[in-house]
Amino acid sequence: MIKMVLSWSAFALYAAASVAALHYLLTKNERASRLMLTFVGCGLVLQFLSFGIHLAAFWAFPENRWFLPINNFFGALSYMSFALAGAFFTIEVRRHLGILGAFVLPMAALGLGLAVILANPELAPLEPKLRSYWLNIHPMILMTAYATFTNAFGVALALLIQERQIKSRTPSELCYRLPSLDELDALNSRIIAITLPILVLGLVMGAVWAYQSSGRAWSGDAKEIMSLVTVGFYAAFIWLRYVSGRRGRTPVYVSMAGFACILLTFFGAGVFSDSHDYLGGK
Repeated sequence: MIKMVLSWSAFALYAAASVAALHYLLTKNERASRLMLTFVGCGLVLQFLSFGIHLAAFWAFPENRWFLPINNFFGALSYMSFALAGAFFTIEVRRHLGILGAFVLPMAALGLGLAVILANPELAPLEPKLRSYWLNIHPMILMTAYATFTNAFGVALALLIQERQIKSRTPSELCYRLPSLDELDALNSRIIAITLPILVLGLVMGAVWAYQSSGRAWSGDAKEIMSLVTVGFYAAFIWLRYVSGRRGRTPVYVSMAGFACILLTFFGAGVFSDSHDYLGGK
């Protein structure tokens, strides 16, 4: 199937980009940085083509026409990987921080790898409860926010490593290859500050969708609760960073707790959630 060939090829390119990024981290070889960006760009193109084929097959069912195929684990993971790689590509083109690819791109490769290896790509007519224009808005906004927060997690991880290197009496060469603490802190804070309102917007849209379909904006579903906890952690980060003026490990650990909640929210939906059980391959 052409769709799976393109997806596997995109996965191989993201994996190759991860290797090139790691090589750049260890050597600061500019050729490795250029290769990394080229591999990511080509992977994005192939994954976009794969999505086009997937969408055409999805629309072959009359019930699915004009909806996006993100109602199962394969579609959701594929989009998450695409959004993650796309967010990194955009940040890299603007900021030229090739070092960060070693912390971010493996997660893009892992996401697409899980989709093509473990998830079921088979398509079927949408369940009646999902045949709403909100399907094209609410999940897409949330998953875009999740992908951008994943980039912030990569920056935060690099920040912690750099801080430890600086405090070490014998810092390695890595200390001189990573960006400065101020640069990493500013980038991490900016990504989170921009993305948090997007996450909140996605959750509000989900509440509107729920109210329109069931008459209740809040059901106490496990995924809804975890989403609010996620917002709480990132809001606490914003308060610590911009209101209290705190810097260093504490705000970073708070943001990482928020990212852990994102993982639990996304991957635990099919286990703990009733109203969101269409994810997870169902």
